[in-house]
This record gives sequence, C-alpha cells and structure tokens, in this order.
Amino acid sequence: MITGRSFKRSFAGLILSISLLNAAGQDIHFSQFFEAPLLRNPSLAGIFSGDYRIQGVYRDQWNSITNAYRTGSLNAEYKMPVGVGNDFITTGIQAVFDKAGTVGLTTTHILPALNYHKSLSNEKNMYLSLGFMGGLIRKSIDITKITTDAQYNGGGYDGSLPTGETMLSPNYSTWDASVGMSFNTTFGAEQEHSMFIGGAYHHLNRPKNSFYRNRSIELNPKYVASIGVKWSLDDLSSFTLQADHSIQGSYTETIGGALYSYKLGTDLDGNPAYTLSGGLFLRWKDALVPVLKIEWGNMSTAFSYDVNVSPLKTASMGRGGFELSLCYIGFLHRDNSSEYKMLCPKF
Repeated sequence: MITGRSFKRSFAGLILSISLLNAAGQDIHFSQFFEAPLLRNPSLAGIFSGDYRIQGVYRDQWNSITNAYRTGSLNAEYKMPVGVGNDFITTGIQAVFDKAGTVGLTTTHILPALNYHKSLSNEKNMYLSLGFMGGLIRKSIDITKITTDAQYNGGGYDGSLPTGETMLSPNYSTWDASVGMSFNTTFGAEQEHSMFIGGAYHHLNRPKNSFYRNRSIELNPKYVASIGVKWSLDDLSSFTLQADHSIQGSYTETIGGALYSYKLGTDLDGNPAYTLSGGLFLRWKDALVPVLKIEWGNMSTAFSYDVNVSPLKTASMGRGGFELSLCYIGFLHRDNSSEYKMLCPKF
C-alpha cells in the first residue's frame, strides 16, 4: 500500500525524473505573458509610452498537489532616441527565478537585452524592431532530498541507503541566447488604435541541459509568434487582444485572450485617475485565466488565477496557480526624452 509519505516521495521522484532526464521539457511560462515581454520576444523591449519600464511577475502553481512551482520574473528597460531621425534603441535586462518540487529544482536566468527600433514612417508610429537577448542560466537541486529506487528495500524506503546516482551534480551553469523581430504601428482615422506582431527564436545556441554533465542533452530551441491589438472604443474605453503561440520540440502552447479597459477620474483625456481592466485568457487544453488589472499614475498591477481544465483537473480539483504583476513606467524629462517625441514605438 502506498502511504501519504511514500506517495509524496514517489511524486518527488517523478518530478526529479522529468526535470533531470527529459531534455525536451518546456520553458518557464506565465499566464500574464503580456507582463513579461522579453520572455516572449526580445524585440518587444521598449515598446511602451515612456523612457523606462520596470516589471515584475510572481507565480505560485499547483500547491494543491505538492510543493510545485514558484516563479518570479523581473525585467527593466531603458529607451532612448538614436541618430537624427525617429529611431530608438532599448537596453534592458531580464531576470528569472524558479523553484520547483520537493528536491528544490532551482533555475536562475540573468539575460541582458538590446533592441533597435527602426522608424518606417515620418507621419505616424510605424517601427520594425530587432532584438537580441543572452546571458547566464544556472540550475541546482538539493541532492539530500532525492529519493531513488536504490533506497527502497524489502521493508520499504530507507533514507540511509545511497541513491546510486554517482554522476549526479548538484548544479551547473550554461549560456543562452535569443533573437526576435517585431513590427508595431498605429492605425485608424486618428491613429487611435495600435497593434504589433512579432516572432522570436529562443535557445538558438542550444544550451546544455543535464545535471549528469551529458553534453549531448540540450535545451530544444523555442519558436514564439506573438500578436497584440488595442482598439480605442471611445474616449473612455478600449479593448486589447493578446496572443502567443509557442513550439518547443514536440510541445506546443497557445495562449490568448482579451482585456476590456475603462478610464475613471476627471481628466480622462490627459491623465485619468485610474484605468480598470478585466478579461479572460485561455491556455489551450490547459487553463482558463481570469485577469483583473488596475492602472494609476505610473503604476499598474494585475492579478490572475488559473482554473485548470487539463486532465490534471481531477487531482488538482480545478486549481492551478495565481499570478501577481507590478509595472512602473516613467519619463526622465530630459531634452531628448520620448515624452517630447511625436513618434515613438509603443503599444
């Protein structure tokens, strides 16, 4: 008979097996993917109304089943004009921290980014952006919490027995790189609407992905197609559509949805006191994701919760994970600030 303790150990072993041996595993992802733009595509850095942006997302997933996933993302971007035309350049950095499972599989990313925005029009916002991102990835596990078949004898589990994993290393570091391109523009009678479309190629250098120092095990490249459209319905409200489709090895993921936004306050044209947004996203065959967002001043925050609709919904009782995001966008009020530019890449 499997006891609660032995089931937990078995589940930990399952997570370890998937994490260590399955080289075709998926990347870290967020339901609020639109709040982690560099993870979607490095060419989405700098596409906002401001000189700099700082964003953070925190995700807590599947704790109804086990001590599963806790993931945090932090990105910072700085945009400035370059040359004598309407071109811009954005520098940035993307940091990710993820900890999963009883064995504490921990992943840390530190990825600087660079994006060049080429203006394609002198009359309206129309930009083609080419972005690069690359840096260090470090992974580690707590070997003392590993259980293996070698530690089970006729009487059950014996933690004093050796694991038998003599070639297993508790940590390793590798390098990663990504490239992406995007097109963004405004449209409509008064250029009141905006949109972008982009594609990215992640892990182009096929970084090593093995705690056993097996150089033949590599992280599969990932291809991401992204689209976003924002319609201004009237002076007070707007409708925003966002979607991503990712392919990594044999795995695919499609997520998309929409937010409806409404302005509140007295100065609704120039500086509304608040903008409230609500909507629904779907990660295909996995989860429904309701989202609530509020913007005030330079700040915004959003909350979402995954409602599991995958085959795991029975074990998880429909519970997935919650996410909380924060974003701050500001101007530097310098002479060449994008605040004073008629044309600037933004969405």
